[in-house]
Amino acid sequence: MKARVHVMLKNGVLDPQGEAIRHALGSMGFDGVEGVRQGKVIELDLADGTSEEQVAQMCERLLANTVIESYRIEM
Repeated sequence: MKARVHVMLKNGVLDPQGEAIRHALGSMGFDGVEGVRQGKVIELDLADGTSEEQVAQMCERLLANTVIESYRIEM
């Protein structure tokens, strides 16, 4: 079984990587981009029987910094 965890900075948290990407796109002629939020996707190969609640515990303890990041789990 696989799970994907999408981790993004929370709204209101400064995203310097996203801003660098937005600036670079503008420099390349892509003027229509007004904002970029950069995140990460973590793919987990799980043993049968691993629950979404267990994956959420993994996120809370290691995979996401829940002070500044939010996450979404896809099983």
